[in-house]
Amino acid sequence: MKMEDMAALAPSNAADPGAVSSDVFQQLGSLTRLLHDTMHQLGVMPQLKIASEGLPDARSRLNFIAHKTADAANKVLNSVDQAKAEHAHIAEATRELARALTTDPVRAVATGSVLNFVQDIEASTARIDGHLTDIMLAQDFHDLTGQVVTKVIALANELEDHLVKLLVQVVPPDQKDKVDPTVLQGPVVDAEGRTDVVSNQSEVDDLLASLGF
Repeated sequence: MKMEDMAALAPSNAADPGAVSSDVFQQLGSLTRLLHDTMHQLGVMPQLKIASEGLPDARSRLNFIAHKTADAANKVLNSVDQAKAEHAHIAEATRELARALTTDPVRAVATGSVLNFVQDIEASTARIDGHLTDIMLAQDFHDLTGQVVTKVIALANELEDHLVKLLVQVVPPDQKDKVDPTVLQGPVVDAEGRTDVVSNQSEVDDLLASLGF
């Protein structure tokens, strides 16, 4: 459903608010309250400027984020495990060389133990460097998921905006006296310099609270 279709939920006889079903009003208010509280908990600021046509693909976008973050986490954990194994190998090789040098330093040098140790350490550090590079590359999910999160937040923000507008339009007569008349116009995109409209999350919260949601 596109955002403009939301207006179709409002009755055709909008001039007679008394004709609005109390159940519809109650459900609409509850939905708006749930979305508003969720956005508030996430620290979402209003008036994001990303245009959208609705939320039909929000689930797939969130699934994409879950997949990318899980994939990145697995890559990082695997690389860390392998790097730790390399460090353990270096520590053990160091202890072995120390024992050989302590027991018979001449023999340790003559048999190539020192040279083998140096070559082994060089190979291990190269592998560790590769694991660290893999960890760094795994962070590329941040840019991709960040863009998707921004898109989904913008869609949620726009949905809240339309729901609040629709809620204001269908306020029953017996509820209007509970609402500050300065907020009955609902939210607007450009509220700068205006005091007669809902322009921020706090005012949306006050509006919902005044209606009993």
